[in-house]
Amino acid sequence: MLRTRLCELLGIEVPILGAPLGMIAGPELAAAVSNAGGLGIMSFNGNPPPVLREEIRRLRRLTDRPFGVNVLLDGPRLPFATDDLVSVCIEERVPLLSFFWGDPTPYVARAHAAGITVIDQVGSVAAAERSVRAGVDVVIAQGAEAGGHVAGQVATSVLVPRVVDAVSPTPVVAAGGIADARGLVAALALGAEGVVLGTRLLATPEARAHPAYKQRVLDAGEEETVRTILFGYGWPNAPHRVLRTAFVAEWLAEDARGSEERADEPVVGELQLGGQVVPLPRFAAFPPNADASGDIESMAMLAGQSVGLVREIKPAGAIVRELVAGARDIIRRQLAGTVA
Repeated sequence: MLRTRLCELLGIEVPILGAPLGMIAGPELAAAVSNAGGLGIMSFNGNPPPVLREEIRRLRRLTDRPFGVNVLLDGPRLPFATDDLVSVCIEERVPLLSFFWGDPTPYVARAHAAGITVIDQVGSVAAAERSVRAGVDVVIAQGAEAGGHVAGQVATSVLVPRVVDAVSPTPVVAAGGIADARGLVAALALGAEGVVLGTRLLATPEARAHPAYKQRVLDAGEEETVRTILFGYGWPNAPHRVLRTAFVAEWLAEDARGSEERADEPVVGELQLGGQVVPLPRFAAFPPNADASGDIESMAMLAGQSVGLVREIKPAGAIVRELVAGARDIIRRQLAGTVA
């Protein structure tokens, strides 16, 4: 096994977390990561509180290991309050509550009072310091290479050691650009106590991504992503990294168009959200999940630069086990002989 302080804190076997990929990471993906010894984190996936409650209970039926639920604090505009989502997580006594895109301060004490561990994902040293002042247990430092919504502009290799130095002894987890054993070992060398896998987990049977989206991930190279605010309809001016599809290339010159939320934007498709069919206007912030229909190529195919390392679909559990075995091999065989 490969263990760090993070494993002891979270009650897991290996220092690998599954990213709460919005609309993609449901109970199946989170459970698969947890059952392999890591910590799967389920996104709230835009669901209203009653549906989120059912998803949490479904996740519990799929694993008896620790898991997490992610809530966006200042994310897309939805017809229910963030506080209601947090309340559901607390009432359901989830083992871990994960926050992103906002100030976790109002929620940390409530979660701790219920015995829940709190993680916050940040993109800067200043945000990490705020998280620690709020009392979070773990900080995720997300580098600019990451897919999906990206809070900062600094590369993982620089951000992680800066955050480690700033918030020690709070454990730091690295996110962004990590898809194989080499990335795991590199993150540990930077001072991280573990890593988050995001883009790599898109190419799994458990991911709720549309088949065309998964194929795009398999076909793309590391230079075929772009950081943009194009898909800002419903979540304006929030930078995100997506695959550079023909649609993205066509509209990239009008980067801010998606955040204007024009009433005349055409509907390009539909997806299931909270058990209901929801129309997707052009430039909507949601990626195409397995239930999406319509012009899939014009939807937000969120992915990070590590997409260039993803070449096949594998079960999430197998990916976790391969990363750990590969990291141990690198440390034992390749690094052991490099120090005199």
